[in-house]
Amino acid sequence: MGCLDIQNLTFEYSTGREPSLRDVSLTIGKGEYVVLCGPSGSGKTTLLRHLKTMLTPYGKRSGAVYLDGTPLERMTQKDQAAKIGFVMQNPEDQIVTDKVWHELAFGLECLGVDPKAMRLRVAEMASYFGIQSWFQRDVASLSGGQKQLLNLASIMAMQPQILILDEPTSQLDPIAASDFMNTVKKINLELGTTILITEHRLEDIYHRADRVVVMDQGRILANDTPRKVGQLLWRQDHPMFAALPAPLRAYYQAGERGEGPITVREGRDWLTGTFENRPVTIPEPARGEKTFPEKDPALKAKGLWFRYEKDGPDVLQDLSVTVPRGSLFAIVGGNGEGKSTTLKAFCGVCKPYRGKIEIFGRPLREYKADRLYKNCVAMLPQDPKSLFVKSTVLEDLREMCREPEKIEAVARTCNIVPLLDANPQDLSGGEQQRAALAKVLLTEPKLLLLDEPTKGLDSMFKKQLADILRALQARDVTIVMVSHDVEFCAEYADLVSMFFGGQILTTDTPRRFFGQNSFYTTAASRMSRCIFRNAVTAEDVAELYLANLEGRS
Repeated sequence: MGCLDIQNLTFEYSTGREPSLRDVSLTIGKGEYVVLCGPSGSGKTTLLRHLKTMLTPYGKRSGAVYLDGTPLERMTQKDQAAKIGFVMQNPEDQIVTDKVWHELAFGLECLGVDPKAMRLRVAEMASYFGIQSWFQRDVASLSGGQKQLLNLASIMAMQPQILILDEPTSQLDPIAASDFMNTVKKINLELGTTILITEHRLEDIYHRADRVVVMDQGRILANDTPRKVGQLLWRQDHPMFAALPAPLRAYYQAGERGEGPITVREGRDWLTGTFENRPVTIPEPARGEKTFPEKDPALKAKGLWFRYEKDGPDVLQDLSVTVPRGSLFAIVGGNGEGKSTTLKAFCGVCKPYRGKIEIFGRPLREYKADRLYKNCVAMLPQDPKSLFVKSTVLEDLREMCREPEKIEAVARTCNIVPLLDANPQDLSGGEQQRAALAKVLLTEPKLLLLDEPTKGLDSMFKKQLADILRALQARDVTIVMVSHDVEFCAEYADLVSMFFGGQILTTDTPRRFFGQNSFYTTAASRMSRCIFRNAVTAEDVAELYLANLEGRS
């Protein structure tokens, strides 16, 4: 029996839906680093919540969970808090105090740690995680990345035996996410802490794992090393293959066999080894990128300045941008830069004290609310839960529209028909995102603003989301999307903008934008730029690999 032992665990929510877990058995040894992945709604978060009794959802359950041979339900809450650390998806859901130093000490206070020992542990964690410079700050002033790092530090101050993380980087920009994952791996290697982590973004985590466990429809589909799991998903043509790191996907899509590369470096070695003595006659993908007329833009902003408090710093600083009509316009950038505030300004929630905004050629200030938010502008916020006010998904949709045909159509489009009778608060993060999108689409907007729309979504629904967005574009809907998902932006956006210092610095097509960046780019670009130019997706790399080997365009 390992550090954590799950035996024949089956669970069904009280709502009467299909079982979320079906006879799950899994053993995790001391010091292991295990990645748990799978499609949205496959049971990942439900499984993790069964590993702390205070988080266990209400419903019908059978099976058992053991920690070091002791049934979890026989352990006190104090023992569980001391031995099992849990970092949630949304940092806001876990922070309970107002100051950084108090948050670090809160868990230790609850455990009754001696004040002298508590001060030492708090100081040690602040130093280890590099948060000395904001030790005295208000938690509310921290960025999303800082809040998530604070959550991790607060948990580690209690010196847990096992650390469970539920999509901890879903709200972090790519650089902050990579730094966070480096810290988690450091904890695993240096402290010997057992890690069980679930993620949809696997680029920065897959290669770090000792084992990868894939769940599908409440069951364990695969449980093996990262390379073997990748090979299995490719052979089975499983939808989860699309979520694997770009080097691995490019390798198999290029027709290679055996265990493939799982890191950017290994992918680069594969490409350089292949083309060491072969000429590269086709250096970059065929353009195939859209162009848009400059006339009649959907949205135009000029010289926007905005601050939340009268004497506070400016969040938007002389921001100007033009969004072509019918385009999928993506905005990327670091946490806390002001991207979400920009979307709120575009839909009239935040009102800049200087500058102009035009929606379809008309000043935003001239729109009345009933004209602006019906068949004109709609926004999907970063936290989809903020849209849910009813006890079932269907009731939430009916709040927006009373026509059963339209509700049924949008439910099919967003793949939430099986979820209509469920309480939206019981859904997984990805399911909530899809339900919130359905609610927003019922307003039939012409300008759709999306704040982190791929957060919590599996690779399969990301493709469905892209199809939805393309269908909207075909109906002349313009989409402005703020996202940390550079892989999604590289594959599906028409234009990409970099946000920094309260303004948009540059805008370009995805291949030119990501092809010239060193860090704010895709894994496929970093892997292949030594051989190809502007190959920013795994599909680009595989296409150029085959074209150059076979001597065809």
